[in-house]
Amino acid sequence: MIPEEILKKVRHIEIATRDLVNSLFSGEYHTAFKGQGMEFAEVREYQYGDDIRQIDWNVTARNRAPFIKVFTEEREQILMLVIDASGSGSFGTLNQMKGELAIEVAAVLAFSAIKNNDKVGLIIFTDRIEKYVPPAKGKSHVMRVIRELLYFKPQGKLTSITTALEFLNRVTNRKSICLLVSDFLDADFEHSLKICQKRHDLIALSIMDPRESEIPDVGLIELKDAETGEIVLVNTSDSQVRDSFAHNAEDRRNLLKRLFSSLRVDHVRIRTDQAYTAPLMKFFRNRARHGTGR
Repeated sequence: MIPEEILKKVRHIEIATRDLVNSLFSGEYHTAFKGQGMEFAEVREYQYGDDIRQIDWNVTARNRAPFIKVFTEEREQILMLVIDASGSGSFGTLNQMKGELAIEVAAVLAFSAIKNNDKVGLIIFTDRIEKYVPPAKGKSHVMRVIRELLYFKPQGKLTSITTALEFLNRVTNRKSICLLVSDFLDADFEHSLKICQKRHDLIALSIMDPRESEIPDVGLIELKDAETGEIVLVNTSDSQVRDSFAHNAEDRRNLLKRLFSSLRVDHVRIRTDQAYTAPLMKFFRNRARHGTGR
């Protein structure tokens, strides 16, 4: 039985994201993620302004009046949420933990998907596949996805993006919208990204906390790696230490940016100290306008 505390968190997320979905993201989602093609809907009488290339000449000849074929977008799609639940997600120094922010963003996009009658699936991963929920439609299904994200206790602490994407490719035959949510504290996943990008509409959503980019001058502190458990003693009063930390973080960000750009993988960066609405809206609108989120 699911604890009442988790049910309260699920309801909180639903309420917190409802207005965003209704007022902002539902329409933007529909525009950004177009259907896979067009399908025939009906034949109707020609009206002024219709595209003459769509005239059905057989029906026109039978009725001795022009009729055209009407097509509608083949809308139904699959949104696969591929969520990193490794130990580093438990880090956060300001508004939220990175893992909490990942769940809220995933919820917003999942509710936007079902509002557009799309299916939603879920893969939770660490250095292994922790949970798989096959794609399905409906609000009750999305509520289950959110419950899994909140309630599930992963066994692993480390991160393997390659494992997640290889599993995704095995269980998802049809081209899908794949939202990969992670802090990308991993290595050697370029090949799996490349393969996945060719098969699916892959979007990398990176979550970061400002303290991963810079550390304040607070004297001697212990820093613990949430994934490996390694503890190091750091003298934050040393300006060279702080500068080196900042430069290493910037190098890591730039490396990721170049990797995603070279593979033509859309990339959205979200921070725990800033609202996620602005970068998501920018991504949606750029994609709708140019066909890409970069």
